[in-house]
Amino acid sequence: MYLADSRAATAAAPDSGPGRRPAAVPSTVLALGAVSLITDVSSEMVTAVLPLYVITGLGLSPLGFGLLDGINNGVGALVRLAGGHLADRGGRRHKAVAGLGYGLSAVCKPLLLLAHSLPAISAVLAADRTGKGLRTAPRDAMISLATEPGRRGRAFGVHRAMDTTGALLGPLAAFAVLRATVDGYDAVFAVSGCVAVLGVLVLVLFVPRQVACAAAVGPSGPQQPTLRDALGLLRRPRLRRLIACATLLGLTTVSDSFLYLLLQRDGDLPAHLFPLLPLGTAGVFLTLAVPLGVLADRVSRRRLFLAGHGVLLAGYGLVLCPWDGVPAVIAVLVLHGAFYAATDGVLAAATAEAVPAGHQGAGQALVGTGQALARFACSLAFGAAWNLWGPRTALSVTAGALAVGAVVAAFVLRGGEEATA
Repeated sequence: MYLADSRAATAAAPDSGPGRRPAAVPSTVLALGAVSLITDVSSEMVTAVLPLYVITGLGLSPLGFGLLDGINNGVGALVRLAGGHLADRGGRRHKAVAGLGYGLSAVCKPLLLLAHSLPAISAVLAADRTGKGLRTAPRDAMISLATEPGRRGRAFGVHRAMDTTGALLGPLAAFAVLRATVDGYDAVFAVSGCVAVLGVLVLVLFVPRQVACAAAVGPSGPQQPTLRDALGLLRRPRLRRLIACATLLGLTTVSDSFLYLLLQRDGDLPAHLFPLLPLGTAGVFLTLAVPLGVLADRVSRRRLFLAGHGVLLAGYGLVLCPWDGVPAVIAVLVLHGAFYAATDGVLAAATAEAVPAGHQGAGQALVGTGQALARFACSLAFGAAWNLWGPRTALSVTAGALAVGAVVAAFVLRGGEEATA
């Protein structure tokens, strides 16, 4: 079954027609990478200043920020299921559903100018993350369908590298706007909205309307997968194991914003340098995304995903150790970026391998939903633990839970490899 799906997906790739050598990275992937790059500039401009804005500007507690950050990572998670299913129907709606998600997020950025309370900011962030939830599964499905199965790790690595370039430029743009304007936060939100609109235009103009999917086409034309068909993917053992491990490890993954707040406190960095902390993570992610994506195509993608969480655990250990100062901050950011390079695109490539071509959107949505909901729960729990015990104790508990979760995930993923051997 998987071999048939792989051949169908290979035949569907637009850059691999008869008599043509398949492109290492299809043009569809590059176009989607450009959209993600521009959109991430917009998103990361907001993300870079949001922690300081809500805690120092609006006076919210760490628990209140935990709620906001949880919304930022989890509220749109359930929408992924609907987005992935709608995009799969006939293999024709991936771009339309993704465009709706990008457009909704673009509208939300200027609305932050009007939000000055926790309920208002929560509502705007919920809508913004709904847009992200709609677009993520269709986007990853288009990458999977446009690429040969044996090169999906490379393709996702290239896409994530371009995406991370936006994550690298976003905080720099936020830093420049904060330094150049009087009403810095409002200016950041306004510029972010303009950049997001540009990303939507690139999607409309340069991403193909339809990525052909031979596996989803029968004698009578394109199939129309039902929601029951999408949920039926859970009967696939390989996919269930991926969902279980992504969810378990997501429960012990501290959000980026909390980690940067810890580094800023321990490193005694000035507030205006805070937006630059994500640059370290993004720079390492950008450097390692493609090499680790290629490595994932040659070795077990699941093992590399697990190894990435081991790197994250080492980063937590550095935050907790007595070693501090700028060298410690740099070391933690290097490990943090390596964690993302070994897990983000690699998990998407492993998911694409575990589901049929005609259900790529739903498969990506199921795994992404489990992981996002788990990280939402972790944000809430970590914010509450910060309030009750302090940041270092909260991180110690989380690190211990991650170590246990990694051991459990290793057994689960090993069982999956034995079952398919």
